[in-house]
Amino acid sequence: MHIHIISVGKLKERYLTQGIAEYAKRLSSYAKMDITEVPDEKAPEHLSEQEAERIKQKEGERILAKIPDDAYVIALAIEGKMKSSEQFAEILDKLATYGKSKIAFVIGGSLGLSKQVMERADEVLSFSRMTFPHQLMRLILLEQIYRAFRINRGEPYHK
Repeated sequence: MHIHIISVGKLKERYLTQGIAEYAKRLSSYAKMDITEVPDEKAPEHLSEQEAERIKQKEGERILAKIPDDAYVIALAIEGKMKSSEQFAEILDKLATYGKSKIAFVIGGSLGLSKQVMERADEVLSFSRMTFPHQLMRLILLEQIYRAFRINRGEPYHK
């Protein structure tokens, strides 16, 4: 399986880069994985709805350019469906079983994802109704992917 994470913005915080590196290393025995960062748009503190849409549109174009044509796309968005870790593991297992070996996870910027990215998504997933910084979501996503592989292989993992 090939996991491709496409995320808006550059990761700067050392504690996040260390955590991501750790989970990427752990995942390397289960799947091929790569992370692509696309530049975020600078946004003033107070935006009109039109300005926010324009920013999401520009970031969305960058995201869409990085998604392989044959990838199964899972967008992370607050309005997506929430799943348990076991249900998420089942999704990954079914995708592998039915020949969807390229999975692209998409994490938007601080304003979310454009309409075009949401339309390209095969599935929209939410980890919580709470808002998380998009940089932190990258670490949370990697941990959950790792957990899913452990669950699917019947390997122990702390609860």
